[in-house]
Amino acid sequence: MDDRLIVALDVGNALAGQELADRIGDAVSFYKIGLGMLTGGGLALARELKDERGKRVFLDMKLFDIGATVEAAVRGLAQFDLDFLTVHGDPHVVRAAKEGAAGSQTKILGVTVLTSLDRADLDAAMIAPGDLHDLTVERAVRAFEAGADGVIASPREATAIRALPESEGRLIVTPGVRPNGAALGDQKRVETPADAISAGADHIVVGRPVWQAADPRAAAQAILDELP
Repeated sequence: MDDRLIVALDVGNALAGQELADRIGDAVSFYKIGLGMLTGGGLALARELKDERGKRVFLDMKLFDIGATVEAAVRGLAQFDLDFLTVHGDPHVVRAAKEGAAGSQTKILGVTVLTSLDRADLDAAMIAPGDLHDLTVERAVRAFEAGADGVIASPREATAIRALPESEGRLIVTPGVRPNGAALGDQKRVETPADAISAGADHIVVGRPVWQAADPRAAAQAILDELP
């Protein structure tokens, strides 16, 4: 199966996630579980997807804290044999996460700039001034230098990040992906699935266009069919 498509199980609880995975069946081999499901059985669902269904799992926690806390949290999560785990791309966070993941197969992905944010949002949060594209690429460089196995970035930065010497052998995973005609929702820096892969992404993350579809399996298959 083509694991370049990661379907975000952004539903209310593990039971709804199981039902969605049942409807999608063997069309998808990689799923993302995020913070929204953490208190609804998200870790139990991750184990089921991995151990009973043979799926790959991306746990999207976007951890951020002091180094010791991040390291401890990642060490605890890594025991679940996750494929990907996100932390904020700040170097001290990435370094701590890599320490916590040592000895496991879990790959640590550093978040650059969320795809739901634009320059005005960064200004409101008092983030360093400058072009958002350049800031995202620089955060990718710093995450790679700190040891990240990959980064989370919008498709619009994927080409520039892939061109970095530091990106060799590293992953680029892109949310902010919408098929043609799909509603943008809260995403602001968006491209199509085919454009994201062509730009250099290894994996694309798609949620609502799949799980809100009348036929989620068909929606996922249509995205896979358009990938180059």
